[in-house]
Amino acid sequence: MTVQERLAALRSEMREQGLAAYVVPGNDPHASEYMASHWCEMQWLSGFNGESGTVVVTMDRALLWTDSRYYLQAGIELKDSTIELMRESDIDCPGVVEWLVKEGERLKGKGERFVVGVNPEMFSVNDFQELKEKLESFNFQLSSFNLIQPIWTEGRPAIPGDKLYAYPADYAGETVESKLARMREKLAAMHGDSMIISALDEIAWLLNIRGNDVEYNPVVISYVVLEADKCTLFVNPGKIDSAAQNYLDFNNIDVQPYEAVFDYIRGLQGTVLYDGAKVNEALFEAIKTKAVNTQSPILVDKAKKNAVELDGERRAMRLDGAALTRFFKWLEETLDKRQKTKDESPLTEWDLMEKLHAFRAMGEGFVEESFGTIAGYQGNGAIVHYAATKENCAEVRKEGMLLLDSGGQYLDGTTDITRTTWLGGRIPQQAKDDYTYVLKGHIALARARFPRGTRGNQLDALAKQYMWAAGITFGHGTGHGVGHFLGCHEGPQNVRTDNNPTPLEAGHIVSDEPGIYRTGKWGIRTENLITVIPAKQTKETTTEDEWLAFETLTLCFYDTNLIEMSMMTEDEIDWLNAYHVRVYKEVSPLLNEEERKYLAKKCAAIDN
Repeated sequence: MTVQERLAALRSEMREQGLAAYVVPGNDPHASEYMASHWCEMQWLSGFNGESGTVVVTMDRALLWTDSRYYLQAGIELKDSTIELMRESDIDCPGVVEWLVKEGERLKGKGERFVVGVNPEMFSVNDFQELKEKLESFNFQLSSFNLIQPIWTEGRPAIPGDKLYAYPADYAGETVESKLARMREKLAAMHGDSMIISALDEIAWLLNIRGNDVEYNPVVISYVVLEADKCTLFVNPGKIDSAAQNYLDFNNIDVQPYEAVFDYIRGLQGTVLYDGAKVNEALFEAIKTKAVNTQSPILVDKAKKNAVELDGERRAMRLDGAALTRFFKWLEETLDKRQKTKDESPLTEWDLMEKLHAFRAMGEGFVEESFGTIAGYQGNGAIVHYAATKENCAEVRKEGMLLLDSGGQYLDGTTDITRTTWLGGRIPQQAKDDYTYVLKGHIALARARFPRGTRGNQLDALAKQYMWAAGITFGHGTGHGVGHFLGCHEGPQNVRTDNNPTPLEAGHIVSDEPGIYRTGKWGIRTENLITVIPAKQTKETTTEDEWLAFETLTLCFYDTNLIEMSMMTEDEIDWLNAYHVRVYKEVSPLLNEEERKYLAKKCAAIDN
């Protein structure tokens, strides 16, 4: 079916149900960042393959809302589709609800009813209720219909059926028995009799299970209902082999089919707790007893890494540092050789992505990448979430700037690192200034010392202060939470401008990634993962526990050729030199002699 044929089929279903508009978000039933292809309804309907977007279809119009990361891609993929691109990052672009209200007023003026349809499985309870309340405030109606299922009958991917596997406590640092007991204590403290868990990373953490159902995320498509005396996992039975069944039996975890969750929820008694930011509206509508919307206690506990998890992250960082050392050594040598031999065969961003993957795969316990690698050469680096494809990518030469944002999923932990490097030629002064503004902010956040109770948004300006002084800023967050062999992006903690009420606590991991982006020239971002630790006591502090600081986890050198030394303070240079000493000490044992010599050169001390 073409996009026009899909739209026509959807409109036929809309007429049958009396709908004036239908909304298709880029979501799945588990509020996942990355989705299994079975639920990519927005992409299937529109032909737009970006990760973020919402399609609205009426009888005479179809529109796609997406943000600035995808404007170029959407413009290409929507061509000749009759779907209009709504640039939601633009100030003058109406939001989905605002546009729906105006459309409803237009139809009401013609004496027509305005009923909007959505698939409640694709909306969290909070998002569904917000949309419903706004529409009803204008006397419009929101109704639940799954209209994609009856028209997406050919070629729809099945829900993934890969086997799930146990994630040993030797890696997780805590047994399932301990986690279940702790969550049941919290359930009782919140006066709940049961709790619905639908976020895939929360289920993986709680039950110490992992899987291969979602790209970049080692999770299992499932639901869980936790009760005082029972824990039920709702999952496709074909995903459970004998080893997994023995593991689940040993931990007293009941198993029912994935689709049985709705009937099970209908039969719950007492007070049911659910996280309205994660649980979908269809699950909520199945609750027939008292329901309480509350933040998931699993979300909070999962974010605070225990000692075993943090030690695992440190091991993963050493493996990652070795892979990146090998990659940058290969890249420099390859570019040098190509220049000397005048090799004109293309070396592309895609080639770099594949080579980096190969080097990471050499590491013990490597499973997959933690997200799609961003290899942005020259102007492509200025596109914050740039995604090269094999068919559409830039040729890389021994000149200009490369931004490389990548990460790995290891059994020991999850990594995420960005380095920006100059590949050759004269370095413009603006590039050195930009790089140094970013590096100074990056170091300032890494060196922060702050009292207990401090939130990430209170530290955000530390990473931006130097570029702000120069009249420069960036639009993305400075830091996101990171899971342990789970999602590369997790909450509730972060470091960004938005007011997040979650204070930073010992065991939290966040990224430290300020950046500067010059359209058509280059992008510069420097990213490490850092974890919150108790700060060392000083003469001025009363007790050690009152203050917190960061430990840098990531282990990879910076491109010191790009630093404008006149802008650096003595303290910043000392920090950088000490970091490079540590990088060499921890990574070099994993390298051969030639690789160690290369790393030693990259980690050489710079003068004050």
